[in-house]
Amino acid sequence: MARPRRRNTEIGDGFTEIFNREIGFSHPITISRRISASEGIVKKLDLYGKLNGHEGCVNAVEFNSTGDVLVSGSDDRQIMLWNWLSGSRTLSYPSGHCENVFQTKFIPFTDDRTIITSGADGQVRLGQILENGKVETKRLGRHHGRVYKLAVLPGDPNVFYSCGEDGFVQHFDIRSNSATMVLYSSPFTQGCRRHHSSSRIRLNSIAIDPRNSYYLAVGGSDEYARVYDTRRGQLAPVCRHVLPDAPVNTFCPRHLRETNSVHVTGLAYSKAGELLVSYNDELIYLFEKNMGYGPSPVSISPEKLQEMEEPQVYTGHRNAQTVKGVKFFGPNDEYVTSGSDCGHIFIWKKKGGKLVRAMVGDRRVVNQLESHPHIPLLASCGIEKSVKLWTPMSNDVFSLPEKIEKVMELNRVGREDQSRVTLTPDVIMHVLRLQRRQTSAFTERRYVSTDIGSDDGNDAHFIASLVDNDDESSERECTVS
Repeated sequence: MARPRRRNTEIGDGFTEIFNREIGFSHPITISRRISASEGIVKKLDLYGKLNGHEGCVNAVEFNSTGDVLVSGSDDRQIMLWNWLSGSRTLSYPSGHCENVFQTKFIPFTDDRTIITSGADGQVRLGQILENGKVETKRLGRHHGRVYKLAVLPGDPNVFYSCGEDGFVQHFDIRSNSATMVLYSSPFTQGCRRHHSSSRIRLNSIAIDPRNSYYLAVGGSDEYARVYDTRRGQLAPVCRHVLPDAPVNTFCPRHLRETNSVHVTGLAYSKAGELLVSYNDELIYLFEKNMGYGPSPVSISPEKLQEMEEPQVYTGHRNAQTVKGVKFFGPNDEYVTSGSDCGHIFIWKKKGGKLVRAMVGDRRVVNQLESHPHIPLLASCGIEKSVKLWTPMSNDVFSLPEKIEKVMELNRVGREDQSRVTLTPDVIMHVLRLQRRQTSAFTERRYVSTDIGSDDGNDAHFIASLVDNDDESSERECTVS
């Protein structure tokens, strides 16, 4: 009888909110936000539909500012725009990337006609939708190694950032034809730092602080999330003698400091400026701004370290096989969401870390989740070739699945077994790439054999470029008809 009582309580709370609105005690926007943030709404999330059209696993999804259009990118190197409400594809065009597309984003205030992309080939590209419906694409810049994420400056129709496996953050202004500023990330050491292949941080994720757009956070092949002030960046082009940039703050759970066994795969800022950090084969952590170690975490005294508050932690999922993102959900970021290697979508209450919803989102792995900007709707993508949409359309208030405890225990055991093996960050990233290929093979995608050896070539090219400073001689450009 416990479930009906809880359901009646949630329904009663909803009627109370509506009553308060009708008699003038609550503003319509306020009641909309409260209902959207209610746990009952989250527990009603169910599969609304699928967007089918890609021929490879989908790596990126994003809504436009009004929420009526969704853009997706895939291993098939196609960019697709969708009217998600009707389930129809409104546009598809070749990205111009030579390898998998990892990120797709709308540039604001361009009538959704300007789209930026990044991929496994290291390119950062621009797609411009013309009045006649055709699309012109061009390369804006390039990293040595994969580019998993891009970050658009809020409210700016021209400026965005990319982060790559070469350790660089590049600043782009689409009015120019190349990167205009860079930041460089390297490991924290007590001695002299030099710019060479073993000293870079392979960056996987980037996020801009909504409360201070000069601050951006990056994470990659070590345990620290670094926050940089972009006003301290170095002007491009980059020479081989570029010095590492000092962050203004760093974040890491106390028990992971100097472990050399984990790396950051996903970052997200809340509207309040909290930083969410997801680790490969570890957990997800929420940091307040006062939980940072400052610019040099290795210099923190043991006494100071013990006095610092620990971050909120979110458990149950597993993040080992792919480079997974992490997101907030709800009108005021009341929830935290992540995909998992077990194929589930996990949703936790931000405050307290309670798991409130777990849904099967993919036969193998859920990679990315994206929240609608205005309503309680999620888009998810993973190893399957479709984008899935989740809305509170169910008549039932779902409890957690009966077998979720077993799933979470298997995730925990797998995570702990993996943690017994000590690996360097570079080896971890190499294993991650191998795991991704194995997972991709499961979906019966066929790529040429030369792609199998591309990683070693990228690493060798990166090292050679730092010694010879010969960027242009080996660049590949893709032709889009």
